[in-house]
Amino acid sequence: MSEENNKPLDNKESNNEKDFVKKAEDKVQEFINSDEVENIKNKASEVIGNAGEKLADFTEDAKEKVSEFLESEEVQNIKSKAKELSEDAKEGLEDVTEKASEIAGKASEHIADFVEEAEEEIKEASKKTKGFFQRLFGK
Repeated sequence: MSEENNKPLDNKESNNEKDFVKKAEDKVQEFINSDEVENIKNKASEVIGNAGEKLADFTEDAKEKVSEFLESEEVQNIKSKAKELSEDAKEGLEDVTEKASEIAGKASEHIADFVEEAEEEIKEASKKTKGFFQRLFGK
């Protein structure tokens, strides 16, 4: 390594660098405080404000359109038809439930009759079978 790289910077070079940095900071600050930057800030604020107003107007218009649509005759007709269909479905379900109950009641009556008849048939078949075997085997 050369000794040149290890030498501290002399004051003249150090002052030049400090001056350069100071001038650069001053220029940046001057630019930040300039009318151009202020105009850009104002224009941006204006654009944002206009966008906010337009968004609010759009939202209000959308609300009005949705309200108008929901109150329209077509939607009211659809609601009415849906209500009628719902009532018809409810009545149909009640009818089906009632018919199912009737069928279940009749079925239970018939099952009881069937069981009773089956018991009688079994008793009669048992008697005949017993008589047949007695005659067959002579007891």
